[in-house]
Amino acid sequence: MRRVEHVMGFPVSLRIDDPDVPDGPADAVFAWLREVDRRFSPFREDSEVSRYGRGELPAGALSADLAHVLALSEELRRATGGAFDVRLPGRGLDPCAVVKGWSVQRAADLLTGAGLRRFCLNAGGDVAVAGGPWRVGVRHPGHADRLCAVLEVSHGGVATSARYERGDHILDGRTGLPATGLDSLTVVAPTLTEADAVATAAFALGEEGVAWAAAREGCEVFAVLPGGRVLRTPGVPVAA
Repeated sequence: MRRVEHVMGFPVSLRIDDPDVPDGPADAVFAWLREVDRRFSPFREDSEVSRYGRGELPAGALSADLAHVLALSEELRRATGGAFDVRLPGRGLDPCAVVKGWSVQRAADLLTGAGLRRFCLNAGGDVAVAGGPWRVGVRHPGHADRLCAVLEVSHGGVATSARYERGDHILDGRTGLPATGLDSLTVVAPTLTEADAVATAAFALGEEGVAWAAAREGCEVFAVLPGGRVLRTPGVPVAA
């Protein structure tokens, strides 16, 4: 089965290749993602994230999910020396860089829990897969109609942080300035939670983020630097 919906500000596509797929698991995936948008969007005045960011909710009143997201965010802030930070001055609390991968991985876990074995869940270019091999293209940062690599992934997550879609939107929390040391950085990891958060954190670090991400357990990295130079770890699963 194939299904596409616009959720959380981007298209989410689901492909399931198991035989005789019921509607229930797919319905659960999109219902969960819509719930995440309601609860965690910093662009919704009534979301839990917005209310907490305005000081309307004490830390003890947070949901277990938001407490978990904030704990992951704090771990990354410390690990990057402050380059990754969900509390940048002038922006307020914005944990989207962690929420996206975490929530889509939770959606993938719903599919696995329903007994499905082969699927691809693509959320705005960040992908969680199972039962592969699946081929995942890495967009060329300078040419929208080209790929600079094709990865072959059987299980896990693939996420890319880059400047080509939204411009210089990732800031280095140490300086408050846009991170421009990389054109794109793709991380392959056992889960999309890890892949997406690490890709954003590493991008905020700039070129030094490539080695930082590569040192994270289970992470493989494919990065394109300004000028076209490519850095990649030996284990990047490039398709033959």
